[in-house]
Amino acid sequence: MSLFFKILRVLLPVFILAACAWWVVWLVSNPPEQERVTAPVSLVRVEGTVLKKTRYEMRVKSQGTVQPRTRSTLLPEVAGRIMEVSPSFRPGGFFEKDAVLIRLDPTDYEAAITIAKAELAQSEVNVAEEEARAQQAIENWRALGRSGDPSSLVSRAPQLALARANLAAAKARVTRAERDLERTWIRAPYQGQVLEQNVDVGQFVSQGTTLGTIFAVDYVEVRLPLPERERQFLKLPQPFRDRAIDAMTKVELRSSVTGKAATWTGQIIRVESNIDQQTRQTMAVAQIIDPYGSSRGTYLPLTIGSFVEAEIEGDPLENVYVIPRQAVRAGNEIILIDRPQNTLRRVTVEPLVSNEKHIVISASSMLTPPDGAVLCITPIPFPADGARVLPTIDGAAPALEKPHADVRKESSKPAILSQKSQS
Repeated sequence: MSLFFKILRVLLPVFILAACAWWVVWLVSNPPEQERVTAPVSLVRVEGTVLKKTRYEMRVKSQGTVQPRTRSTLLPEVAGRIMEVSPSFRPGGFFEKDAVLIRLDPTDYEAAITIAKAELAQSEVNVAEEEARAQQAIENWRALGRSGDPSSLVSRAPQLALARANLAAAKARVTRAERDLERTWIRAPYQGQVLEQNVDVGQFVSQGTTLGTIFAVDYVEVRLPLPERERQFLKLPQPFRDRAIDAMTKVELRSSVTGKAATWTGQIIRVESNIDQQTRQTMAVAQIIDPYGSSRGTYLPLTIGSFVEAEIEGDPLENVYVIPRQAVRAGNEIILIDRPQNTLRRVTVEPLVSNEKHIVISASSMLTPPDGAVLCITPIPFPADGARVLPTIDGAAPALEKPHADVRKESSKPAILSQKSQS
């Protein structure tokens, strides 16, 4: 018995190892079939819109600074001491036309008028005397029996002419003295506002002394640079040598006044003849009437020096496509979705006008997509021609596709073979 157990102890591990080796070999040669699943193609979801021909109201954007149409430096025409300054003659003060801004001391000029009138009276007396002498000389000439006309010396014609010339000069001196007296009242040449005040009461001023700076407020002007591409769609007044073409081009100006958004309406009145050498742009001049709203109640003022943004009304564009800016890639490239395959196609377009919100392209160009084409408005970093997508067109939900291959699930387990004992 002991020998049998010894042999069994030796052969049993060998038998177990052999069985395990056979089992491993069988498993390797007959592996179980794994579950096979064919996943559907993953499509990128994008937003699309159908291109439709439309009408585009042209608005050309620009900007500029408000400037007065007339700016003047007040200079006195006579010398004198300032006796009075109007309360309106302060920086920011408004005044009406012919309003007295400054009054000078009139004493010297009133005395000059008195003296001039006395000289005028003396000249009138001299003229009357010379006329009497001339008449008496002519009568004496005839009393002597002389025939013909007497000479100018005999008739005292030179003396009479000198007296009359002195009379005219005396009248001119009176007129000048009265005018100088009037000029001691410095009046506003137009309705305006004070920009700068340089003098005050008690100061002596002479001819050429700067009293202050004023500007007109009946209307203001804004110089607006025009982009070259959009300029062709504007009706601008074009001057010629012997005539001018007037175009009523409206412009809307926007700015902020005391924290409130304000809008003013004006017109393009002229186009400057030269082109800016740095920007290569043409300058149009817009005119805004009554910028301080003296006749409009709560109308917000458009002050001098304000920076404003402008929108100039242009000719409407017909038969065009308006494309959102987000749908335009670098180089004016857009992406179309070809149906029914829903594949991508890149197309380069040429915009007529553009801004920060959209671009406008002509629908009649050879390179322009046809009416009804689907535009992809979802930004795609690296679009490939022919790539398939799952589009949502103008809000319509996409139709989900079925998988292209069946999903097969098969599992096999190792078969247990049983053999009947054969005798």
